[in-house]
Amino acid sequence: MKSAVLSWATGRGVPLLWRRSSPSQQLVKLVPVQASVSARHAEGPGFVLTHFWIPLALLIVATIVLMVLRGDLWIADRVYAWEGNRWALRQSLVMKEVLHQWGHGLSIAGWLAIFAMWLVTCLRNGLARWRRPLAYLLVTVALSTLSVAWIKAWSNMDCPWDLVQYGGSKPYVDLFSLRPLGLARGRCFPAGHASAGYAWMSLYFFFLLTRPPSRQYGLAVGVGLGVLFGVDQQLRGAHFPSHDIWSAGICWMVALGLYRVFRGNRAQLAPRATVATGDVS
Repeated sequence: MKSAVLSWATGRGVPLLWRRSSPSQQLVKLVPVQASVSARHAEGPGFVLTHFWIPLALLIVATIVLMVLRGDLWIADRVYAWEGNRWALRQSLVMKEVLHQWGHGLSIAGWLAIFAMWLVTCLRNGLARWRRPLAYLLVTVALSTLSVAWIKAWSNMDCPWDLVQYGGSKPYVDLFSLRPLGLARGRCFPAGHASAGYAWMSLYFFFLLTRPPSRQYGLAVGVGLGVLFGVDQQLRGAHFPSHDIWSAGICWMVALGLYRVFRGNRAQLAPRATVATGDVS
């Protein structure tokens, strides 16, 4: 018979399409991509709430606590006192060389490695399905860090180590106040180094495009690196906590926005369907 019969596999809950293709009773079995099914499940009705509105609300609350209510200064006061009323870790080998300079280099090396993998997918048609997700990762990491750097260039806020109460020469001027005339520009908000880690939160959406069950591991990598780089700079006196929170927020929103652009048709993003043939006796 040439009619199609639709049945369901009971092993993994994946639909199987059985189609008799010839009089010799050869069956062609098409298994839909599991990643596509998982992605649809992961991006349910509450996706916008949990991925946009809740993070935005958390950013607003953190801004009020840290910047409006001066939580930044409260934390910095205690860190500064703990280090002996000076930024004792500013020139630390581990803090300055390993976590700051080497950490920045590690992020760049990771980006170059992804770029190399993307080039391979352009040369090998068998890997074409990975081309778009890798392009998403490349564009998102680059745009996240560039966005933070761009805002940092005009936000006009000082680092803790520049302020009078922490051994510097400038008065504290918050983000929402006008700076006194003649006061040199500040270039410390948001945190640039932390963005080199938080930009990799885009791994969450990369896995959502390719292997949804692993997306939480991707998020853990980005958050872990961002927190590590951010705390390093806070202990050195280079940033307030709010600077890092804003870097995380910017990187997350860039990653989310580009995910909505790049996801397109998930069937083009996920591994191809497995095709198996066999004879039925």
